[in-house]
This record gives sequence, C-alpha cells and structure tokens, in this order.
Amino acid sequence: MKFNEVLENVTTYEAGKPIELVVREYGVDPKDVIKLASNENPYGTSPKVTAKIQELAKNMFVYPDDSMFELKDSLSNKFDVDPSNIIIGSGSDQILEFCVHAKCEKGSKILMAKTTFAMYEIYGKQTGSQIIKTESHTHDLAEFLALYKEHGADVIFLCLPNNPLGEAIDTKDVYEFLKQIDSETLVVVDGAYQEYAAFKDENKKIVPKDLITKFPNCIYLGTFSKAYALGGMRVGYGIAGADIIKTLYKLRAPFNITTLTLAAAIEALKDEEFVTNCIAKNFEEMKRYEEYAKSKGFEYIPSYTNFITIKMGDKFVSKEVAQKLLEVGIIVRDLTGYGQNAIRITIGTNEQNTKVFSVLDEVLEKLK
Repeated sequence: MKFNEVLENVTTYEAGKPIELVVREYGVDPKDVIKLASNENPYGTSPKVTAKIQELAKNMFVYPDDSMFELKDSLSNKFDVDPSNIIIGSGSDQILEFCVHAKCEKGSKILMAKTTFAMYEIYGKQTGSQIIKTESHTHDLAEFLALYKEHGADVIFLCLPNNPLGEAIDTKDVYEFLKQIDSETLVVVDGAYQEYAAFKDENKKIVPKDLITKFPNCIYLGTFSKAYALGGMRVGYGIAGADIIKTLYKLRAPFNITTLTLAAAIEALKDEEFVTNCIAKNFEEMKRYEEYAKSKGFEYIPSYTNFITIKMGDKFVSKEVAQKLLEVGIIVRDLTGYGQNAIRITIGTNEQNTKVFSVLDEVLEKLK
C-alpha cells in the first residue's frame, strides 16, 4: 500500500518505558519500580484535584464544554491575557502540531537546536519541511541567528528551558534574538518547564503577555503535565495573538480534551501552593544529584527543570548504565539517541533518590 512519501523519513517518538513493561520483562515487584524517565511530578497530583475528579467521575459519559470557558477564564486571569489569546490542547504537543501544520508545507524550513524535544522534528517532517539544526547541542542563539540569516525559517522552535538537556537562557537574550526575526516567521516558545525555571531564576522567566505583546509572531506553550502533575490527563495550552489562535482553531477537532481533564486542570490552578511546594522540593533534591555527579567525576548540565542530565564521560556507556538500572526497576532516560553519552534522570522524592544513588553505585562498580 502506498502512503504519503514524506512519512518515509519520519521516526516514531520513543516515550519513556512504562512501569508495566519493567514488571513484565524483568520480574520486578511493581512497588519497587522507580520511574524517573518521563519528568512526571513524583509527588503526584494535588489532593484537591483528586477529590474533584472523584466527585465528577459520574459525569464521564457527558461531552466536555467545547468552549472550555472556565479553563480559559482561569488561564486568562493567571496570565492577564484575553481568552481569545488562548487555545487548549491535548497536551502542549498537540498545539505544537497545530503550529507546524498551520505554517508549513513541503519545502518549508524549521529551525531548532540539535538536541531538543523530538516532536519538533517529527511534526516538521510530517509536512515535508526541511529541518535545520544547530551544531551546538544546547541553545546557542548566536548560531540560531546565523542559520536564520543564511537559510530563513518558517517556524523556529525555542524550548525554554530545554528538554532533554535542562539548560535555559536569560529572557533578555531571548528578546534580543526575537528582535531580529522577521514577523512572517512563527516562533514557538515551548515553556513546558517554565514554572521550574522561573522559581530557580527570575532572569529565565518568560511572561506570556509580555512575549506576545512585544513579538506578535510568537506563541507561548504551557502544560499541566509537569509542575501541575497532570501528565496522565493530557492538557496543555497556547497563548498568542488572536489571529494566530483563530488560525490554529481551524486544525482543532471538537472535544479534543475530556470532561475530567478540564475539571482537573481548572482545579489544579486553584492549588498553586501545592505546585510551589513540589518545585521547591525538586530543587532541594537536585542539589543531591549535583553533589553525587561531582563525587563520581561526572559532568552535569545545570538544570532549570525537574530533571538533570549527567554525562557519563569516557569511563561508562550511558546505554549500558540505563539498561542495568532498568533491570533492577529504576527507569531513567538514555540520551544515546540524541547523540549524547548521558542519562537524564527525573528528580524523584527524597526516598527515591536515596535508592537511586545506592543502586547507581552498585551498577557503576559492576561496569568498571
């Protein structure tokens, strides 16, 4: 059977391994599995959100409010933007898809960092677009600008902070870069981890209203999957000028998120204290990973997210380290596929991290 030829060069996104797979393949007791590969919030969902979902579970047979009025209104108040500046998606990656399909066709150009969220390239290739990447793994805005001046771009992806490496850029430097981008280029600022970056360093904070006011060709993306601990509910949002949002709506199917998802996101926004506490604990525990890496002579990338990238150097192979951890029930992300001899570890709870350090000691000793 013949399919669209552009799909021949599209790879399938590889998600972090689920707990069920580890239990099935390695015989690990489910209660002993520690999943630190998908950057989920290890403290779980706000109890207030759980209670609301239990209360409304009886309504799951009813289609959601497709206007998403209450969620948009809550986000409107949070970010001081008009509801017409907001679109809701099944995760922020659905809005990424909308952006690419709204702007690109065969022969279009998309500019991104060499090592960044894999779905940017996948969505781009689905349209037959040309993917232009920096040589630098991290976001080097000087290199971005040089490539832009040489090739142009229909879409630019900036992941701030960047996944899967964790680095972030000062907002003033981002704005200086954006001043030099043509108004016909759509710039997607992916803020999936912005809650973490803003907590750690105000200089890295992207304010959506400020961004889209100064640069009408930009769209800011946020998600409830990380700091708000709703990864399993799949809900994200985009904030942009009304014209951009109106265009993206032409690509949105009706009822693209669920009745319970809407309720969960609305309730999650009411419990900012829970989110702040989770983020504070995240960075306290991250210090332990930084000290551990130093004690082993490993380099790490200073992170503004809820994960840390640790480079294995020339003594160990990240794929082997990740596999050995997997076999005993600790799931981390091997970054070999991103051209990095490194592992990315979601920052877990204090208890989880203590176990990770102990098991990692044993694994490294065996692999010497």
